[in-house]
Amino acid sequence: MRTQRTAVTAALLAATVLVAGCGAGGGPDVPQEASGTLEQLAERARCDRPDVRTDSAELRQASCATDDGKYVLLTFATDRGQRDWINQAKDYGGSYLVGRRWVVAGDERTVTAVRGRLGGTVETAPPHRPQGSHGSHGSHH
Repeated sequence: MRTQRTAVTAALLAATVLVAGCGAGGGPDVPQEASGTLEQLAERARCDRPDVRTDSAELRQASCATDDGKYVLLTFATDRGQRDWINQAKDYGGSYLVGRRWVVAGDERTVTAVRGRLGGTVETAPPHRPQGSHGSHGSHH
């Protein structure tokens, strides 16, 4: 039983690394992963005026416009809430900078630039194919 659990854990870890794409280990130009409140993260990301759009117990979301570009900064109350949000957002494609209970969503260039200040891991997803297009899934539910 323990061997089976170890194999499953190893497979999940390998899948996570593949999904994470670039940046799993950081690098010389990537700082230690940031932490803090939405406002603290925004300040470190050089977002002087975060436009808070959602302010709830589970999620805080702000729009930012900087020299790097426009992006959305989100903080989460729980790890699970964060992962659920990312999984749903990836259905739309895009680039996501992911830290401990925070995400920056924007275009790839912007996310990469913000990573230079916040650290974290870049995750990307291709745009979702519209229903009716031919793909590898064949049937509709």
